[in-house]
Amino acid sequence: MTSGQAPGGSFQVTVQPSGRSFGVNAEEPILAAAIRQGIGMPYGCKDGACGSCKCKKLEGTVVHGPHQRKALSEEEEAAGFVLTCCGVPHSDIVLESRQVTDESAFPVRKMPSRVLSLEKKSHDVMVVRLQLPANDVLRYHAGQYVEFILRDGARRSYSMGNAPHIGPPLELHIRHMPGGKFTDHVFTAMKEKEILRVEGPFGSFYLREDSDKPMILLASGTGFAPIKALIEHMQHKGITRNATLYWGGRRSADLYMDEWVRTRLAEMPNLKYVPVISNALPEDNWTGRTGFVHKAVLEDFPDLSGHQVYACGAPIVVDSARAEYAASAKLADEDFFADSFTTEADKHGA
Repeated sequence: MTSGQAPGGSFQVTVQPSGRSFGVNAEEPILAAAIRQGIGMPYGCKDGACGSCKCKKLEGTVVHGPHQRKALSEEEEAAGFVLTCCGVPHSDIVLESRQVTDESAFPVRKMPSRVLSLEKKSHDVMVVRLQLPANDVLRYHAGQYVEFILRDGARRSYSMGNAPHIGPPLELHIRHMPGGKFTDHVFTAMKEKEILRVEGPFGSFYLREDSDKPMILLASGTGFAPIKALIEHMQHKGITRNATLYWGGRRSADLYMDEWVRTRLAEMPNLKYVPVISNALPEDNWTGRTGFVHKAVLEDFPDLSGHQVYACGAPIVVDSARAEYAASAKLADEDFFADSFTTEADKHGA
């Protein structure tokens, strides 16, 4: 393994144990190069905030751009861990990453989309359906997301709320964040037939079908969108692994597609559903589970060894679940799959 710079200012990245390698241009983050070349490395936010892309550096030099310490601590960086989303090689490097495959990576594409319909599901959740060009097909895994490219170049990320076989159109669940330039527009001015530019698919949150382990599907708020897509995918493929959905909200109205879930229960005997509300008021007449949704899982499954967990929602929910399930319920790190909103106003945000 050489560490000199290759012609044209690029470096070589080799990923173990798969042995796959790819080139990275000068000052290009590792993840951007992997996505560009269809190499399926794990990631979530692409913004140095969630830590989903963290992996071990075995050889070489990597310099990090701005990132949050909760995604990569100083101790982890000193121990040789890197964030591929903001890590730039300064030599040829060797990484260790457990999820690298060419077969799982669909090409990332930019395309125009047209607003087909707007359906308000609660006071602050809108289901937006987008029609893509008739001669274009966006290939994606249930659980992945797209980014809207706004006129000023800003981006907003939303997970597909429908499995690929259901579309087109694309279904997105958008929560109103008052003051947010994008969601204010969605809830006040967006009209059918409006043209929006999207890019995708992104993310490594999708069902691992090479396992027969029972699953916990954990969602908070509009984190339900990619979980809904996973459930549709399971039903379509005839996947009969036991799955328990825990969906949490502050008030009962936050479970904005509760009836949809209950319809699936009648069709999928392998699926169970536990709705959890944290801030119910007397007028809600809530008689179900209360408290934090990730804690409800621990109450029912004190031992998660032998399970897989798919979690999506606010960072506090996903981060708490990851830490507590590993520490007290024996969940293996490689069996926790997450898509965390990097901030309340980012993924599924403002």
